Amino acid sequence: MRKRTVFRLAAGTAALGAATLAYASLIERNMFTLRRFDVPVLAPDSEPLRILHLSDLHMMPEQRRKQGWVAALAGLDPDLVVVTGDNLAHPEAVPGALRALQPLLDLPGAFVFGSNDYTGPIWKNPFSYLLPEREYQPGTDLPFEELREVLVGAGWHDLNNRRATFKAGGRLIDAAGVDDPHIERDDYATVAGAPVADADLSLGLTHSPEPRVLDEMAADGLDLLLAGHTHGGQVCVPFVGALVTNCELPRSMAKGLHRWPGTDSWLHVSAGLGTHPTAPVRFACPPEASLLTLISR
Repeated sequence: MRKRTVFRLAAGTAALGAATLAYASLIERNMFTLRRFDVPVLAPDSEPLRILHLSDLHMMPEQRRKQGWVAALAGLDPDLVVVTGDNLAHPEAVPGALRALQPLLDLPGAFVFGSNDYTGPIWKNPFSYLLPEREYQPGTDLPFEELREVLVGAGWHDLNNRRATFKAGGRLIDAAGVDDPHIERDDYATVAGAPVADADLSLGLTHSPEPRVLDEMAADGLDLLLAGHTHGGQVCVPFVGALVTNCELPRSMAKGLHRWPGTDSWLHVSAGLGTHPTAPVRFACPPEASLLTLISR
């Protein structure tokens, strides 16, 4: 009787594990979700300003469902589109990424790149993400310059270690960004400084939300910091949250809107829209885009 009970428990556990994996890989990773947040950063009596924040598409050529979902976000008519990197996951993914972004290119936009815009992912043990220190291993070179050319050609602002002042929604935006700190391409010193005096809003963009970068942006007084990279943990534990962030950001800030500690700056971390191609699963953390409605303080 005891052996039969043990067998039933083992079989039940295996079946539950298989069902969970099937849900995470076939269902939840395709449950694209729009998050909405109000962010109190504008001057008193200001009209709202809406920012669509996209990140971590990790686009593969055949992902037409994701491409169509992102393209339909143009119907939200945001004042500004911000993309915080990791758009590509395959050498032939640029056309797919542009099918997703094309309807948004008529709107004001700004972007930074992530490591998976420069090089493709390689297979790795998923449990390695639980290790406190891992060496970054680049894969196949990706055509990021092709993507950059189209985005800049559409009038979007390349903020990889650059700063720009531009109009969006009738407001003056002062934005500073860095290239991906996850692979040490960041150089915030070249764009550092307080926002221009007459700016209605100041933004800081980074792919990986490394605290060393966010601290500097917040110290300069930037109103809103935008990042991705974490995938929100990607595989989370219900009522616990993310187990890892794949950077130095605390797990409690793996996604969503937070006040950066000890400052007046707000941080929004997108859980992103894609997954690593060799680990195409999400659990308790569906893929997302965010519509940030900026309101008066």
